[in-house]
Amino acid sequence: MDQATSKTSHQKLPISKLLRRALFILIGATLVSVGLEIFLVPNQIIDGGIVGISIIASHLTGIKLGVFLFVLNLPFLLIGYKHMGKTFAISTLFGVTVMSIGTSLLHPVSSLTDDPLLAAVFGGIILGIGVGLVLRYGGSLDGTEIVAVLMNKKSPFSVGEIVMFMNLFILSSAGFVFGWNHAMYSLIAYYIAFKMIDLTIDGFQESKSVWIISDNYKEIGDAISARLGRGITYLKGEGGYSGDDKKVVFCVITRLEEAKLKLIVEELDPSAFLAVGNIHDVRGGQFKKSAIH
Repeated sequence: MDQATSKTSHQKLPISKLLRRALFILIGATLVSVGLEIFLVPNQIIDGGIVGISIIASHLTGIKLGVFLFVLNLPFLLIGYKHMGKTFAISTLFGVTVMSIGTSLLHPVSSLTDDPLLAAVFGGIILGIGVGLVLRYGGSLDGTEIVAVLMNKKSPFSVGEIVMFMNLFILSSAGFVFGWNHAMYSLIAYYIAFKMIDLTIDGFQESKSVWIISDNYKEIGDAISARLGRGITYLKGEGGYSGDDKKVVFCVITRLEEAKLKLIVEELDPSAFLAVGNIHDVRGGQFKKSAIH
């Protein structure tokens, strides 16, 4: 095997990273179990995807929820192994197993609240954090997203649209099984969980990327380094209309630093072009804040 092949082929994760991944998937799947059995299920509130189908099936048949969570996810585990790799499949199997066992163990425990609104809010929060942790560390607890990814290749709809259509159908079914009030509470829980998943995956300290085009690029770059403690990069650009050479100042900041950065640019060049965008993950480089001098 040549050097190029060895770099591009699958690399085994170190034991420390595998243990870290397993720990957070364990925590995430356990939180999902708590959200389901301590808040949502006792109040006849469902979530979307396989979890929602499992809750309805468990209610109609009397069979334990954990059985349906495991059995209904198995076909998607095989699909995930084929299309998304061994690591993803094993991580998902571990998470689904923990979730299934967790719901079975917690089933005899009484709900913390009989108020369906409180159950929807807190159940959605806990469920969303749990699912977000599992997704962030390379696993999944719901096979519908795998189906959506595969359907997206043969349909004009995006993955998000396919997931939304499936979940609207599942959540609507709750109206016929549990009543329409519970279906509306299910929508609240689903929305809250959806937002918490994003927050957990993206992190609580959202970062922003900044592009600045200015003739005073050097002064602006120096001021950002000195006053914000952020590393900056100068990029070469060319005006699309004028054809003139341009320098672009690029850096990554936190949202708390955005106002101060805009003030710096306004002070040094009020006519500068400034673009700020949200980014979800930052690694390496000089993103770590240095001392302000």
